[in-house]
Amino acid sequence: MENIKGLMEKYGIPSRDLGELPDSSLAFPDGTHYRIEIAGIERPSTFEAMLGAIEEFETPVHRAICAVGGATSLTFAEIEQFARLGKDHSIEVIMTPALSRSWDTGRQLATPEGYVSGLRIRGSDNLRYVLADIYRCIEAGIRGFLVVDEGLLRLLCQMRQGGDLPSDAKFKVSVFAGHGSAAGALLLEEIGADTFNPLADLTLPMLASIRRAVRMPLDLYVSLVDAMGGFNRSWEAAEMARVAAPCYFKIEPGVSEAALYKPYVRDDFHQFLVREKVKMAKILVELVQRTNKSIKCAQQGKIG
Repeated sequence: MENIKGLMEKYGIPSRDLGELPDSSLAFPDGTHYRIEIAGIERPSTFEAMLGAIEEFETPVHRAICAVGGATSLTFAEIEQFARLGKDHSIEVIMTPALSRSWDTGRQLATPEGYVSGLRIRGSDNLRYVLADIYRCIEAGIRGFLVVDEGLLRLLCQMRQGGDLPSDAKFKVSVFAGHGSAAGALLLEEIGADTFNPLADLTLPMLASIRRAVRMPLDLYVSLVDAMGGFNRSWEAAEMARVAAPCYFKIEPGVSEAALYKPYVRDDFHQFLVREKVKMAKILVELVQRTNKSIKCAQQGKIG
């Protein structure tokens, strides 16, 4: 066992979960430990409702995960609106390219045992469709994209490096890629991921071991839809930031992602829900400050 531990450390992987919970030595460029991410900004009107809630609750939001249901469900003008709203208000926009769930003819994912295969892209035609949607979004002014498939991630990062995608394009790896260890995180970082969402239910020692292996920001659920566990870790958030900084805290309440992120869900429902998410963000910031005053949240507009 000691030999195995030595081999893991040799290749940059902590040989155990770090139960002593060491402070992270990293932070965002402005020296802060965490930022706030709000998912499910499905329409420009939802973005505008979020901006209203930010003003109402005087709470920063730094990143918006837009069109979780897929950019293919948006008109080009709507994508341009997302880009303009993000730029005008210094909020990082991460777009979900293509239709995000069962968007081709393959149904293995939906079978009782096939779900373990994960959200992966099937075939070169479907890769081409995703790339086409990404180029469509880039033309509209979007630079951030949510990625599930590691093969697509590798291709996108190669294209960025080769000058076939803008050098300022950013790729965030979704929780649905299913990584929960330092080895998986290091793989994603080596491929070129800019930020990564590990499994939602990892313990603090597990998060600490991941942080020791990689430098990219970790995107950590503080609240989660019921269908994926339904927990709320707001009181634990200060410790999460202390051991895993820099990190984005994700706030995503609801029944299920499948129910929330369909193009035909009522617009007023998304506007109601995004206000609740921003309210939860305000509570989160208050609890972090109450728990550990040395843990700092970035100010509004700090997305560099």
